[in-house]
Amino acid sequence: MAGRPRGVDDAVILRAVVEVIGRVGPARLTLAAVADEVGLVPGTLVQRFGSKRGLLLALAARSVPDAQVLQERAREECDSALAAVFALAREWVSDVATPQKYANHLALLCMDLTDPEFYEHALAMHRAQRRAIEMLLEAAVSGGELRDGADAALLAGSVHAAVAGAGLTWALDRQGTLAERVEHEIGTVLAPHVRRKS
Repeated sequence: MAGRPRGVDDAVILRAVVEVIGRVGPARLTLAAVADEVGLVPGTLVQRFGSKRGLLLALAARSVPDAQVLQERAREECDSALAAVFALAREWVSDVATPQKYANHLALLCMDLTDPEFYEHALAMHRAQRRAIEMLLEAAVSGGELRDGADAALLAGSVHAAVAGAGLTWALDRQGTLAERVEHEIGTVLAPHVRRKS
């Protein structure tokens, strides 16, 4: 069996896939465009991933462990669990900072919803993101940031839905930045449950 071509880590290649999708969408994504982004030849990507579909499936498979890493990083970098919720959501939308990029990534989600193999990964990612929010909200309850009795699981579902809905409404009305819209919607969901400082 031939050895894997060295020089560029898979994580760098998959990051390039995200960038190219943001520019042109999944339908116009090519191995050549991704290879050019990272300074490789398309044949190297064929050796590693087999095809464009294989490349996109590798990106989808990586999304679940990435959700956990982002959650842990947000918690380490923020001085509170609630601040980490906002930081995590900002990180999730950082790749779709323009309406065009949002539309291109939404096109990828449409593919996820109609292709059974991609859907499996999309569902796992959806659950991982919700769980990441729930873990941070549980920490916020135990740390006294949220009121006693706040249902972290229920709130996580509402926060997760608010993030998804914020993207679509922002892409339509284009008021402010997506990060600002996401923060506003999360804040609205959580406001009744935040423990007021005396």
